[in-house]
Amino acid sequence: MQEKIKTKVKNNFERLRVLRKQGQVKGYSSVNGGVFWTTKPELVKIYSNKLKDYGCAWRILRLPSLTDQIFIKAQRIRQLQENEIRKVDEGEKSEFIGIINYSIMALIQLELGVVENPDLSSEKATELYNKHMAITKELMENKNHDYGEAWRDMRVSSLTDLIIQKLLRVKQIEDNKGKTLVSEGIDANYQDMINYAVFAMIHMS
Repeated sequence: MQEKIKTKVKNNFERLRVLRKQGQVKGYSSVNGGVFWTTKPELVKIYSNKLKDYGCAWRILRLPSLTDQIFIKAQRIRQLQENEIRKVDEGEKSEFIGIINYSIMALIQLELGVVENPDLSSEKATELYNKHMAITKELMENKNHDYGEAWRDMRVSSLTDLIIQKLLRVKQIEDNKGKTLVSEGIDANYQDMINYAVFAMIHMS
C-alpha cells in the first residue's frame, strides 16, 4: 500500500512538471496555489494547537475510525445547511476544518500505518501535515488544469454533498478491504475531500 501511494504521488508530480515545462499550466500554480493556501495558516494553527493539547493520540486510530469522524462532521454541515433559520456560518466552518485535518491524518496513517501507541513528535507530525497538504495542492492544480475552476460556480451545499459521496465511496472501499476494480484509491478520495472543504471555506470567507 505504501509503495503504491509513493509511486502515484511521484507520477502526479512528474506529470505536473512536464505540463509546466510545456507551458500548459502557466499561471496556474500562482493563482490556484494562492487560493488554496489562503486557508492554510488557520488550518495549521488549529492542528498545531491540538497537537499541544493532545499529542498524536490519533496515531492509534484505524482508517474506518477517521472516516467515521469525517462522516459525522459532513452530516452535521448538511444538517446546518438544511436548517431554515441560520444565525452564523461559524458552525459550518469549524466542521470543514475538521474534515480537512482528519483527512490529512488519514493520509498520514496510509503512509505510516497504524500504531499501538503514539510515536510522533509534534515537529514530525507537523512536517507530515505540511507534506500531505503540499501533495494535495499539487493534485488540485492538476485537476484545475484538466477541468478548469468549475468549483467557483458551485454552491457550498453541493460541495458538502460531494464530500458525503466521497465518504460513502471510502466506506465501501474499506468494507472491500481496500480493493477496487476501476476506481481511484482511498487516498485520492481523502485528497478530494480536502479540496472540496477548502473550496467551501473560500466561498464562505
